[in-house]
Amino acid sequence: MYIQAAELIHALHSPLRLKIVHLLAEQDMCVHEIVEILGANQPLVSQHLKVLKDAGVVDAERQGREQLYTLTCPASLKIMRTALSATCSDR
Repeated sequence: MYIQAAELIHALHSPLRLKIVHLLAEQDMCVHEIVEILGANQPLVSQHLKVLKDAGVVDAERQGREQLYTLTCPASLKIMRTALSATCSDR
């Protein structure tokens, strides 16, 4: 239980990964869509998606030549929202 929680927190330990989780909470997306919205380069976004996938936060389904990413761990969204609200209320 604690190991899984630590892996989840580690996976969310990046501003870019938090942004990706936020986007995927709104809708499923392909890498190129995430890249376009965030303005980050594709290899970097793919690397962060791999970390999230390995931690079980997202899943990918092949659609033709693309991978469609889906948020699969609602707890990650709850952790992100809690952290953001705590940070914002501290300022």
